[in-house]
Amino acid sequence: MKTVYTCFCTSVIHEGHLNIINEAKKYGEVIIGVLSDESMIRFNKFPTVTLEERVEMAKNIEGVSKVIIQKEIMYDAVIHELKPDYVIHGDNWKGGSMRAIRNNVASLLAEYGGQIVDVPYTRSEKIRHIDMCENEQLAMPEYRRGRLKQFLKLCPIVKAMEVHSGLTGLIVEKTVVEHDGEYDQFQAMWISSLCDSTAKGKPDIELVDITSRCRTIDDVMEVTTKPIIFDGDTGGMTEHFVYLVRTLERMGVSAVIIEDKTGLKKNSLFGTEVEQTQETIENFCEKIKAGKKVQLSDDFMIIARIESLILERGMEDALKRAKAFRDAGADGIMIHSRKKEPDEILEFCDKFREEDKETPIVVVPTSYNVITEEELAEHGVNIAIYANQLTRSAFPAMQQTAVDILKYHRAKEVDDRLMPIKDIISLIDEL
Repeated sequence: MKTVYTCFCTSVIHEGHLNIINEAKKYGEVIIGVLSDESMIRFNKFPTVTLEERVEMAKNIEGVSKVIIQKEIMYDAVIHELKPDYVIHGDNWKGGSMRAIRNNVASLLAEYGGQIVDVPYTRSEKIRHIDMCENEQLAMPEYRRGRLKQFLKLCPIVKAMEVHSGLTGLIVEKTVVEHDGEYDQFQAMWISSLCDSTAKGKPDIELVDITSRCRTIDDVMEVTTKPIIFDGDTGGMTEHFVYLVRTLERMGVSAVIIEDKTGLKKNSLFGTEVEQTQETIENFCEKIKAGKKVQLSDDFMIIARIESLILERGMEDALKRAKAFRDAGADGIMIHSRKKEPDEILEFCDKFREEDKETPIVVVPTSYNVITEEELAEHGVNIAIYANQLTRSAFPAMQQTAVDILKYHRAKEVDDRLMPIKDIISLIDEL
């Protein structure tokens, strides 16, 4: 009997999947591959059930003879091992970023005469409702809150991108890129104090109050599912910080990062150009302990941001603070630098990792943007935050459009560089 292979990357089996199986049975013995968690989160969305549960669901489908785990998005290993006569898939992989997967399969099958079977993609109100319910589950606070810790276990390095509105949240949520046969996407969102303030036309001095910043979190959470890391600036007074922890935890935020400075906030990238006061180790440790004491779940993370390198206090001070903050209960350490090269960041990571192999390290490669995520991971970095790139890319584009419309007294000259409004609207899901 001939063999037929198909791969599922879903947490719910619905009529569309059953339709593919029914078609597959017409061609021969059916083998299902279940995409691994690690690959699923790079290509699709976070699974709502475990890999073991997804395998069991596939085994329970009538007419399936075998279920395997497909570890990679591309089919090379599976096809070399199974050599199926047919690979069957919904015809939605004939376009968009999924086309690269189909091309990969076609080239592999061509080596020995195998064939692709494209099944018309099943669209129905029932399937749309299932997808919507799955997204709603992913967005629920109790599920979203712990997802950052899950990503830390699954990913070599977690990539977080700055968002400051529902629309920027959707961009980060839905952008999936295929490059050289690899798929990737951002795993988390960073709600930056700088970008949130800038979007509101306010200076970055903790002027925008927590109520307003929580409104931004709400806007993002209403339309996305990915975990959120919140820029908590200094955390404010300890008596206030404990309430912030409870609020963020209740909302479903995964982590808050607070910096070891005191007084009126000044942006770190100014360094020693403006007067900035670093908090004492003892006082900052007390703030961390107070925050950990009031949180209710193990999912929420308090991450301590160290400004010693920014303020030119030296590597030893940075390491001393890192160890003290960790011992006070911090769930992670963020080390910051404004140097153009990553040398001091890598030195810190290497020295910290000599003594501590487990505590997550967070970096923000804004000024030292020459380094890759892979290189950072090699030095023990767990989270890389792209802290302001969406804001910085949008501003010059909008400003130039405004200038050109004033210059030409019409919009024709700018039209060829504008995204069609229907493409923007397509990002927004309708209920």
